[in-house]
Amino acid sequence: MSEFVIEVNDSNFDSEVTNSSLPVFLDFWAPWCGPCRMVAPVVDELAGEMKGKVKFAKVNIDESPNTASRFGIMSIPTLLVVKGGQIVGQQVGAVPKSTLKSMIENSL
Repeated sequence: MSEFVIEVNDSNFDSEVTNSSLPVFLDFWAPWCGPCRMVAPVVDELAGEMKGKVKFAKVNIDESPNTASRFGIMSIPTLLVVKGGQIVGQQVGAVPKSTLKSMIENSL
């Protein structure tokens, strides 16, 4: 995980995401998920490129089942952009960097 991506869990979700002044890109993942491992470097790259505009966070669904349930996560990776506590962008599955970047930019 890059220095620009934080780990979010059930206990710190509201302080890091819901109450964030920046839009938050959430990567719902698990260590055993192959496609999650494929998208991780892309998320790290985007976090570096968009620092200061968007906060990037990862949510391990095995360790934070309440947060995953709260957002109705059924498949991983699920990638969301949350602004003011509301989902404003969503993508499920491993997708190219350009797709994620467009989703984020369209959500700002």
